[in-house]
Amino acid sequence: MDVTIIGAGLIGSAIAWRLAQAGHVVTLTDAGAFGGECSSAGAGMLTPGGEFEEPSHWLDLGVESMRLYPDFVAELASESGLSIDFAQCGCLNFADGESRGRRAELQSRAGIAVELRPDMLFYPRDGFVDPTHLLRALRRVCETRGVRILEDRPVAQIDAGESGAVVIAAGAWSSRIRVLHGGFPLELPPVEPVKGHLVGFDLEPGSLGAMRRRGHTYVLQRSSGFTIAGSTEEHAGFDRDVNPAACAEIHRQAAALWPTLESLSPRACWIGFRPFSTDGPHIRRVEGSNVWLAYGHFRNGILLAPLTAARIAAEIMG
Repeated sequence: MDVTIIGAGLIGSAIAWRLAQAGHVVTLTDAGAFGGECSSAGAGMLTPGGEFEEPSHWLDLGVESMRLYPDFVAELASESGLSIDFAQCGCLNFADGESRGRRAELQSRAGIAVELRPDMLFYPRDGFVDPTHLLRALRRVCETRGVRILEDRPVAQIDAGESGAVVIAAGAWSSRIRVLHGGFPLELPPVEPVKGHLVGFDLEPGSLGAMRRRGHTYVLQRSSGFTIAGSTEEHAGFDRDVNPAACAEIHRQAAALWPTLESLSPRACWIGFRPFSTDGPHIRRVEGSNVWLAYGHFRNGILLAPLTAARIAAEIMG
């Protein structure tokens, strides 16, 4: 079957890889560069325990995808021949005292490894991955398996009848694409960008240890020593400006979590556009069509990439 995927970020390229492994003819197209938007901007935190405090569809998806991650990374590294910075280093989460016990009990029942400590929760299996390494490896395996990659090709409209299957995986831009099926436009779930600032520091490798988090403020360190602090949530449309005041506030809050950062100057400040959809994430087929949706993952696109790729590919192949 020939499959057209719109959106060459982590999710779109992971779906392309899985389909190409099964022998499908895949075209992967993007309005910009391969992985050039939210996928490469993300810090790469893999922390279902820190993200989901209540029973929900999100919690179930996060737990399942985290279980897939070690094998997903190992297979991708083996097939691509490229190293991927991935580690389950654990995360210290400074949660409110009154809610810690209830949260730990709920998450433990959901399958999350969690330790209740006097002033925090510790998640020993939480980790991180460098999304730029994932993208580099996914590009190689897609190219090796014959995926046609088209960059700088904005798609305003697509007729699903021209492909065996169509996947919409364009992140915050997904619902802007007009998709025709049988001559009529499909109604796609709306999605909007939520801008997030991040700040990066150069430190000695291994100096942080476990990641640290309080609410939406976090600090993680990649194996190179590059340490990332984040993040804001701003409903500002597609505004790409980096706000120094927002970065300074992230720096202040991150230093409260890890005082080592207080005296350091950032090496880099940047933003990304998380795809927010009220009833997301959308990992499904549009009923009665040959169109699949793979967007609306908000803060968890990197975490949910293995699961999304597996589910969408399996449905198309099925």
